[in-house]
Amino acid sequence: MKILLFGSQGQVGWELARSLLPLGDVVALAREDADFSQPESLRAVVRSHQPDLIVNAAAYTAVDKAESEEALAFTINATAPGVLAEEAKRCGALLIHYSTDYVFDGTLDRPYVETDTPNPQSVYGRSKLAGEQAIAATGADHLILRTSWVYGARGHNFMRTILRLAAEREVLRIVADQTGAPTWSRWIADATAHVARSAKQRVLEGIFSSGVYHLSCSGVTTWYGFASTIVQKHQSVFRASTLSVREIAPIATIDYPLPASRPAFSLLDNGKLMQDYQVFSPSWDDALTLCVLGE
Repeated sequence: MKILLFGSQGQVGWELARSLLPLGDVVALAREDADFSQPESLRAVVRSHQPDLIVNAAAYTAVDKAESEEALAFTINATAPGVLAEEAKRCGALLIHYSTDYVFDGTLDRPYVETDTPNPQSVYGRSKLAGEQAIAATGADHLILRTSWVYGARGHNFMRTILRLAAEREVLRIVADQTGAPTWSRWIADATAHVARSAKQRVLEGIFSSGVYHLSCSGVTTWYGFASTIVQKHQSVFRASTLSVREIAPIATIDYPLPASRPAFSLLDNGKLMQDYQVFSPSWDDALTLCVLGE
């Protein structure tokens, strides 16, 4: 199987380049190889490789900056994935694409399932939802995997930011009234490889169904709880820790205003993925332990 991977230098893409290797020949493309700000240019990229599977880990993920760069966010997160889906359909490839918990408004008091009505509250969330819709509209074979609070040992993410700030400051003030599930980029990649293998077999057998799935770690916490656990685990693993932080203080969202609105509650229900693809979600706490140990 020939696999075309976009966004190979991102935190999920970097892990995918490893996880997808057992499935076949992986062509890993970085930003300089495929410009998502010029969606039409992606057609030639796909046609030159004629893949059996396209995995798109490229995205505009600067949530707050998107509020002032709406056109660019929609180009990268909506128009470009739509082009990839059109090309996937043309060459008979399966497309796997990632979306986000930010397509929801966070007003439910239970985990979101795939059939819940999206209502994004930010430009980023709206652009990712538009990407989902653009892909579905092409009729290409596809899987859209919504994930949440992604972190890893590489790239720009909450865990790396907390460790950097904890080394510089004695007090950290972290939002404690937003709830979700942190999800390790390596587990996302490993789960994707498992799903991709099964999905391609179903395509060959003529029994594949396109759709949206939630793919996140299990359990629940807040950004404050996540930050506290990051520091605790880091200090436990690295006894000679250079962290300066002495206190992590919980604050409310209103006390830390940002340009983009975040859902107050964005926990995802992974039951559909478990039922259809037998993917078991590890607890976010256990996954974080493995990530810190492997730093």
